[in-house]
Amino acid sequence: QGQLVESGGGLVQAGDSLRLSCVASGFTFNNYAMGWFRQAPGKEREFVVGISRSGTFSHYDDSERGRFTISRDNYKNTVYLQMDTLKPDDTAVYYCAAVDAPSYFWIPRVLGEYDIWGQGTHVTVSS
Repeated sequence: QGQLVESGGGLVQAGDSLRLSCVASGFTFNNYAMGWFRQAPGKEREFVVGISRSGTFSHYDDSERGRFTISRDNYKNTVYLQMDTLKPDDTAVYYCAAVDAPSYFWIPRVLGEYDIWGQGTHVTVSS
């Protein structure tokens, strides 16, 4: 049974940075594409960024491109989300997700394509 545990969220001010971590267990991490999603209060969960199983490829939502950076360490079974120049609109619960990837470059962006989810970590950005 695969498990994902996120950490690193918190309360920060606009312009600050945060680094989220997601530790995986119970599955072969380097066979899985990983994604970060977020859900703001009253809104649907949305794709933020994804990374291929090798870490070679990534795909960002346009609103986060240039501010957020995804990376993974397949030796530590961990995926990271570095978030810089945070804005109040970034306030949300951030979720890590995983899916068994059929190819080395595949990065799904649809919520329903991921089958392992973490419990989420809260990020609050004050103005």
